[in-house]
Amino acid sequence: MPQRVYLVIMDETEEARLALRFAARRALRTGGTVHILALVEKQAFVAFGGIQATIEEEARSRAEVLVTTAAGSLASESGLTPVIAVRQGDGPQVVREYLKEHPEVSALVLGTAAEGAPGPLVAHFIMHNPGLLPCPLMIVPGALAAEEIDRVT
Repeated sequence: MPQRVYLVIMDETEEARLALRFAARRALRTGGTVHILALVEKQAFVAFGGIQATIEEEARSRAEVLVTTAAGSLASESGLTPVIAVRQGDGPQVVREYLKEHPEVSALVLGTAAEGAPGPLVAHFIMHNPGLLPCPLMIVPGALAAEEIDRVT
């Protein structure tokens, strides 16, 4: 039986941390693994190329630190060694490209906020034909406590 792979999109939000916890618990219980993808949005155009390059490099560096920190926490808490990636571009498009490049991904795991509207990725994948995704979309409610996530996974 092929190993289950859970893809989590990592950013600085609590929703991303919930999604990572959920994916890690599922991976542990199913003998699977986790892929963590950090997105770097394209920066607004700046007329001076050197400034543009510096802004983009700083954004990429922040994303790399974020994903590396998340991977380290995941490894120390669960023993899982995730696959990590940092990609630049339009979030939904980058996620779809990543899924196309990694057909081994079993599920895309996204978290939602406990209150308010869903984040842009959740909204996009719910509204723009989720039936075309090559894997199931798992949405972790933001109101779930860590203990509840552990119980349901």
